[in-house]
Amino acid sequence: MKILIAVKRVADYNVKVRAKSDQTGPDLANVKMAINPFCEIAVEEAVRMKEKGIAEEVVAVSIGPHAAQEQIRTALALGADRGILVQTDSDLEPLAVAKCFKALCDKENPDMILLGKQAIDGDNNQTGQMIGALTGWAQATFASEINIDDGEATIVREVDAGLQTIKLKLPAVVTADLRLNEPRYASLPNIMKAKKKPIDTTTPEELGVDTTPRVTLLKATPPPEREAGVKVEDVAELVDKLKNEAKVIS
Repeated sequence: MKILIAVKRVADYNVKVRAKSDQTGPDLANVKMAINPFCEIAVEEAVRMKEKGIAEEVVAVSIGPHAAQEQIRTALALGADRGILVQTDSDLEPLAVAKCFKALCDKENPDMILLGKQAIDGDNNQTGQMIGALTGWAQATFASEINIDDGEATIVREVDAGLQTIKLKLPAVVTADLRLNEPRYASLPNIMKAKKKPIDTTTPEELGVDTTPRVTLLKATPPPEREAGVKVEDVAELVDKLKNEAKVIS
C-alpha cells in the first residue's frame, strides 16, 4: 500500500502574521515557516500505518517554492520514505493544488492520499474534496480514526451531530482532523537519515497543470483593534448596558 501525504509550507502557528504595508497580502519576510499542523497529523498517521505493516511506502508531497524542501525533510525525518516537490513560486489556489495531486496520482498510483483537513493560512478546507472529485475516488473528510483492512478503510469522522463511521474502498482520499493523533518529534538520528532520502522535483507545467488564479485578492488588512472592556457593579448594570448600549437584548 502506497500513501501520498500533503506537506504544506505555512507560517508557524506561534507567529503573529501581519499584513504588508501596501495591503497586497501577508508579510512573510523573515517569518518562521513550518509544516501545516493538520498536514503534520497526516504524516504521523501515515507513518503509524507503515510501522504497523499496513503501508509499504509513504511519499511526502509539497507544492511551493524551493524552500519547501525544508518541510519535506521534516516529513522524511518523521518517517516518510521519499519526497516530491512540485516547485512553484506562485501561491496556488486549492483547485490548482488538487490538479497537481491528480497528475501525481496518475504517475505514482497510490492507494491513499492523506492530507490535513485544511491549512492554517487560507483555511479553505477545499483541496481534499477537490482531489476526490478529480480522481473519482471515495473520500472521507475530518477523520478522527482510520482503520485499514482487506482493501477497505473504515473512517470515523467528526460531523456537526457527533461522530460518523463510514467504510470506503481503496483508493481513497482522507483528510485528517485534529483528534486523529498526536504527532511525534523527529529524533536527531532520523533527522540525519532524512538528509539522505531522495526528493524528486517537478513543476506544475511539467505535470500539465494550469495554475492561472481564479480569485483576485483585493487587499489584506489587519482586524480592527478591540476596544477595552468595562467592569460592571452588578447584574442590573450589565443588563442595562446590554439593552441600551450594545442593544443585543430588548
